[in-house]
Amino acid sequence: MNAVDYRGRTTLITGASSGLGAEFARQLAARGSDLVLVARREDRLKALAAQLSAAHGVTVEPLAMDLAVDGCGELLAAEVERRGITVSSVVNNAGFGTYGLFHEEDPQRVRQEVALDVTAVVDISRAFIGPLRSRGEGVLVNLASAAAYQPVPNMAVYGATKAFVLSFTEALWQESRGTGLRVMALSPGATKTEFFDVVGTEDAAAGGRMQTSEEVVRTALKALDRRNPPPSVVSGAMNRIMALGGRFASRRTVVRIVGRMTSPRTPARAGAAA
Repeated sequence: MNAVDYRGRTTLITGASSGLGAEFARQLAARGSDLVLVARREDRLKALAAQLSAAHGVTVEPLAMDLAVDGCGELLAAEVERRGITVSSVVNNAGFGTYGLFHEEDPQRVRQEVALDVTAVVDISRAFIGPLRSRGEGVLVNLASAAAYQPVPNMAVYGATKAFVLSFTEALWQESRGTGLRVMALSPGATKTEFFDVVGTEDAAAGGRMQTSEEVVRTALKALDRRNPPPSVVSGAMNRIMALGGRFASRRTVVRIVGRMTSPRTPARAGAAA
């Protein structure tokens, strides 16, 4: 093990008002990292910032911003610089998913999904990766998903965005080798967060056991602490098995299985009389 020393450094976390983003903030603050917390809900950011500052004696800057806008990376980097903050690590956590048949999706909502889950990740990574590499330390974590490892009917756009994030981040891992910057894609499965409130259903959980945010973030930080961190990590033993299992079946078989798992659950499917 070669644990990352976050003390005296600053980590920028997007989507930090709840769920995995807030949990990254809690665990990194406990390890001594100052924080920049980015999300739209300023009241939640301020409450979390006050809590973490009091508990761990770290400096926490709440920064309210909508990341589903053009040029969000440059805007974010400019605001951080204006505040006199030097960012040492970045966790790109902000994102959301939609659920339903693609042809019935709201086009504007789909555009927002791609803007936040793909464009913002690329934009923010591009805005910060140069300085992070130059510093020769720190981490860049991009949130992918267990959904990245196969097509996901009924969440077609979300699965595709996370497949992009996985491929993109693993490429950055290779490009950044030898610089001291640790780059990693984190792929959680179903997690007990507000994600399913936004999606509008828990059918997308596919019946598996949901992990807690604490479990997922511990998995990520443990992987980053390795002497040679991997380009990506899947959180949860069953999620790792499912991700690996897709390599040994035909694409036709995989997409059919996942489609059955993510189809809306009805009494008939549950075994009740049709």
